[in-house]
Amino acid sequence: MNTVNELLKACKHTTQLKEDKWTQNHTYYALNTNKKWIGNIVPLELLNRTIKNAIESIVTLSESEMFFEQFPNIIETPNYGDNWGRFANYIEINNRAISEMHNEKDCCGILSMIKILPAIPPSAKSWANCIIISQIFPNIYGDGYNKGPFEENSIYGIKLNAGYSENIISHQLGITPEEQLRAFNDLAHFRGLKSGFRMVISADQMKVAYNDKDDVTFDWCNPEHQEIYINECVKLMNLGFECMFIDSAKHIGGYDCENYTGVGALPEYPQMQYILNEIRSRSGKTNISFVGEKSSDDFERYRLMGLTAGTDYISGDDFYAVRELSEKFKYLRDYAPGVEVENDNNEGGLSYEQRLNRINTALFGFYLASDKLPSFMQTGDIFPLRYDTNTHHIMMTNPSYSTDGTPESHWENLFAKDDGRFYNHKVGELFAHALGL
Repeated sequence: MNTVNELLKACKHTTQLKEDKWTQNHTYYALNTNKKWIGNIVPLELLNRTIKNAIESIVTLSESEMFFEQFPNIIETPNYGDNWGRFANYIEINNRAISEMHNEKDCCGILSMIKILPAIPPSAKSWANCIIISQIFPNIYGDGYNKGPFEENSIYGIKLNAGYSENIISHQLGITPEEQLRAFNDLAHFRGLKSGFRMVISADQMKVAYNDKDDVTFDWCNPEHQEIYINECVKLMNLGFECMFIDSAKHIGGYDCENYTGVGALPEYPQMQYILNEIRSRSGKTNISFVGEKSSDDFERYRLMGLTAGTDYISGDDFYAVRELSEKFKYLRDYAPGVEVENDNNEGGLSYEQRLNRINTALFGFYLASDKLPSFMQTGDIFPLRYDTNTHHIMMTNPSYSTDGTPESHWENLFAKDDGRFYNHKVGELFAHALGL
């Protein structure tokens, strides 16, 4: 099924596409390649557009230089081999924060992700860019609603066996949540991007839903719960995702738990090995990237667990230290520690200059592009947030910044304006020099 065409029809559009002039006037070009994206923008300019505008923009940016008047029926993921995740740039976009906020209700975060896709730089010649979306499953603190800026609505609490988040999908379209997620992945792949999702493992941060009884707290010692966890992840892989970002992965098996800040029990080490292997086996995918948060000190421990990359080992502040680390790990092709621009716990304080320096290090900190380390970025590293919020705040809360109850006002006020536009332009300059490598 061509889910992109189904999405267009569900949104009351025709499936006939035409070249998008607005996109052509805002296109950035990578040096020595046909890779293109939209730059020098603020997110409102994309989020205000229709789904058809977004899809026509994506097709207008085609690397093939061909324009498709109908979206293709078959889209393959960009092929960087089974170990692509060892070298990738991971960019987490908080899809809940850019959802459509109508007064106190939210929806359609995946449609907002589709609209933002044209402004995500595509993958380079030698390595992939991978979008991580922050929320897919229902939130246990108030799914489908926004709250005040200091009321808990943590994205780290999820409900399994209950479908998909009201924040993320639309029940008004007449197509299934699975079709909406598949359409997003097909469009991301057409853009030359990989895609993944954030997943928690702390037992008390998960609930299991049942039709005939109350929700229960997740229990890693319960085989039924483990099976539900695996199957939920497999379903997402079968919808086109290829990466799973694992929150608190460092502490699996009770490792370094004096620094553990999650809530509840964690899976045992061999248990997690089994789970990751089962996700690969049941989905039939050999190219899944499992990224472990902070899993980057005992490298062999995490490699043997089945992880592909680990975050928070080194920041991008010191270009030469990162380049030497890349040289040190160049023979380790199935797992590597990563360069961090920003993580999901960041509470502000990074200047634009520091962010740009870290992105520069992440994109160029190597002797050979084939030896690049993985890197990790957040929404604000591409589209800066307004001055009084930060990455961690919009993960822990879900405020609307709308002044009139409309999504457009929220999108306008969530992000920095003129300075954010100029910063986005500077990020584009860095990627323009990197994507031909």
